[in-house]
Amino acid sequence: MSGIIQRLGFIIRETGQALDRLGCRLQGNNAFLEDVFQHRTVMSLGGKKASIGDGAFVAPSAAVIGDVTLGKRSSIWYGTVLRGDEGAITIGDNTNLQDNVSVRTSKAFLGGHAGATSIGNSVTVGHSVLLDTVTIEDEALIGMGATLLEGVKVEKGAQVAAGAVVSPGTVIPSGELWGGNPAKLLRPLKPEEAAFISKSAQTYAELGAKHLKETSIGH
Repeated sequence: MSGIIQRLGFIIRETGQALDRLGCRLQGNNAFLEDVFQHRTVMSLGGKKASIGDGAFVAPSAAVIGDVTLGKRSSIWYGTVLRGDEGAITIGDNTNLQDNVSVRTSKAFLGGHAGATSIGNSVTVGHSVLLDTVTIEDEALIGMGATLLEGVKVEKGAQVAAGAVVSPGTVIPSGELWGGNPAKLLRPLKPEEAAFISKSAQTYAELGAKHLKETSIGH
């Protein structure tokens, strides 16, 4: 019952904020504008609204903007920004984007790469990662602080080491570990490293469910 009441409260507050924004537009220059801006975790842009899957957790301090699709039981952690303004961002099921990750799309891309970002199922994206118009297939792992530039493709089961900078258009094959700046092949993944990718995704799905119970944002 408490969950239903929290959700109802969230809907009422969001409705009130939407009515306030409409009133300000109608008043034009005569509108009173508050000095303090209230953070909006999920924000529509240009008629495009995010789709949040069942059981997904979006942290209250995250920002999910525009054309974003988030799969079931996935988690978007504190301080993370998904900016689907120039193209779509699609995230599969059971995937986690940890604290302070930045995901964007671009129309002004290099080499004719598609202006969208796609992240598959059971993917782990570590803290403070930057993803710029990339494709990440299922069960891949991106280490903390890595930067993946336009047109990068990480194939299923591949891993990018912490702090790596992956050059535009690079393809990282399945079962390989890449690292460095610019990133290059370090070695094949060890069996225990490959097994850890799935374990990491499941661990974060379970942790996200715990955080979801304490917030009013999610499904």
